[in-house]
Amino acid sequence: FSGPFTDVVTTNLKLRNPSDRKVCFKVKTTAPRRYCVRPNSGIIDPGSSVIVSVMLQPFDYDPNEKSKHKFMVQTTYAPPNISDMEAVWKEAKPDELMDSKLRCVFEMPNENDKLNDIDASKPAPVLNTSKQDGPMPKSHSVSLNDTETRKLVEECKRLQAEIMKLTDENRHLRDEGLRLRKVAHSDKSGSPAALALRDNGSNSLPSLLVVIAAIFIGFFLGKFIL
Repeated sequence: FSGPFTDVVTTNLKLRNPSDRKVCFKVKTTAPRRYCVRPNSGIIDPGSSVIVSVMLQPFDYDPNEKSKHKFMVQTTYAPPNISDMEAVWKEAKPDELMDSKLRCVFEMPNENDKLNDIDASKPAPVLNTSKQDGPMPKSHSVSLNDTETRKLVEECKRLQAEIMKLTDENRHLRDEGLRLRKVAHSDKSGSPAALALRDNGSNSLPSLLVVIAAIFIGFFLGKFIL
């Protein structure tokens, strides 16, 4: 039985009668509450076959738990003019009975099977647009992601270079502001030239704030991308 086991999973058994006589069959299981078998008994004509559907009910699958469920297909030659199947099994002698035992195996589909199921569920026009099918759409998506990533990394490097440049300019402006403030304090005459120097020193403050903001933006952008 192939999972997932969140819904009914059906497996078919093909029973063939290779003899020249009619054969009665009956299907038994060690876990009757977990399975529905249709038909669970009947008669197979000589040289004919019958399909038996075994339906596993939904359950919580544990891959570490080994399955102990077993089935047994029991057969015997049908007597002439059979009318009561139950009587046939009750009156059958042990040496007249034949049986085949089967052990249940639970398997989850692997990743390749899942991808094939997804591809098979896509609309036909998409599948017929080219000869490249299977996992190719996935690899194409990965290449696009790599391209976008390279662009973001290059943009981050460019922003980091800009930040370094702005940092140098900020350091230069800060030194220039300190020098201008010293000149302004040393000038006691209060001349227009001194006032102009004070204005230049104060005007450097907005530029300093812009540079600091750019540094923080670049830092957080780099942390987010990398």
